[in-house]
Amino acid sequence: MRYGWIALFLLSGLVAFSQNSARVKQLENQRKKALEEIEMTSQLLNETKISTRSSLNRLNLLSKQILSRKKVISILNQEIGGIDSQINGMRREIGRLEGELKTKQKNYGKSVRGMYKRRSSQDKLLFILSADNFAQSIRRMRYLKEYADWQKRQAIEISEKQKEIELKRSTLEKTRSEKQALLGVRETENKKLENEESTQKTEVQQLNKKQRDLQAQLKKKKQQAEALNQQIEKQIALEIAKAEEEARLAREKAERERAEKARIAREERKRKAEASGKKYVEEKEEPAPEPIREERVADVKGGYAMTREEKKLSDNFANNKGRLPYPVTGRHTIVGTFGEQQHQDLKYVRTNNSGIDIQTSPGADARAVFNGEVTRVFVVPGYNNSVIIRHGNYLTVYSNLSQVYVKAGDRVSTRQSIGKIFTDSEDGNATILHFQLWKEKTKLNPAPWLD
Repeated sequence: MRYGWIALFLLSGLVAFSQNSARVKQLENQRKKALEEIEMTSQLLNETKISTRSSLNRLNLLSKQILSRKKVISILNQEIGGIDSQINGMRREIGRLEGELKTKQKNYGKSVRGMYKRRSSQDKLLFILSADNFAQSIRRMRYLKEYADWQKRQAIEISEKQKEIELKRSTLEKTRSEKQALLGVRETENKKLENEESTQKTEVQQLNKKQRDLQAQLKKKKQQAEALNQQIEKQIALEIAKAEEEARLAREKAERERAEKARIAREERKRKAEASGKKYVEEKEEPAPEPIREERVADVKGGYAMTREEKKLSDNFANNKGRLPYPVTGRHTIVGTFGEQQHQDLKYVRTNNSGIDIQTSPGADARAVFNGEVTRVFVVPGYNNSVIIRHGNYLTVYSNLSQVYVKAGDRVSTRQSIGKIFTDSEDGNATILHFQLWKEKTKLNPAPWLD
């Protein structure tokens, strides 16, 4: 029982060590991903030339980069903590192994010394022959054989234990080196963070000097955003009304077909009665009408009435939440988040975004995030061309396109390019797609839907 508890303890220690190693590996992957985000943001910053209009956009990029840098440092701290736990665990394991080795060496030494004293085969023979009976002689022979086998096993185990200790020590040294390397990386990242925060402070000071101009720009942008939303809401209302009208016409058509079918049935009964010489009597109650099968049905009252095909598309879209591709080609980063936001550095800047703003490189295309149908292409000042794609009762909106590759009525597939994103030469060559997601008449945050 005692040995069982010892084995269980050792096994639990091994499991904890393995879990800790897996956690460190997971943190390493997270760090790599965060560094990729920083590299992507850095490239976009380099491509965004400094100008009066681009200052706020550059500051947003810089703020995002600083957040990513802080995330990297936080992950590094967790990695170092995990490695410290690994080192402590390995030290304990080495101590335990060395204790076991000493015990085995001590026991083995005693047995060797004992055998040296009884080294002659004559002593062994006398030990066997001095038994009281034959059965006892057999037991003594078995004992000598088992004792010899035990000694051999002890010698092998001592050798293996020594090798295991050396391997553990080698792993410990390697882990220590990894820790030192991570400490160096952390120091480098901290220096980069200090430089970025210094740059951010300078740009904030410059923007504060341009507060009046910036507020005027934001006011104009707000008016343009309201105009864009009005166009989207108008289009949604038109499509809902059109779908409801189609549903009404389908019901009326079905009712006419049912009435015509009933009339033909009455005439047929009358003809048969006349042919048989019987007096035809009109039935007081007509047979129960067949249920009217509506071609279009809305999920909610006042919502978009969908066909069966559109309903299936809508369900598929919903089931892909969190897995939709980003609506841009090439490297990208979100520079404007959904909803009402108070700028963290500029207290006089408060924005309300109906979607998200994704910055990418000049020349990038906007692409459909899912299969659907283009329902409208329109122009709004400040957002250039916009495209609305319907996915059942979901809609995606792609704004700020300089060129459009599709037209209303086109069927598009996932990742299909629908237009070229506008690059604003007066805004530091910023290439930003404004992307919105709606369900019926409700705006949704697109970020959690994207992969």
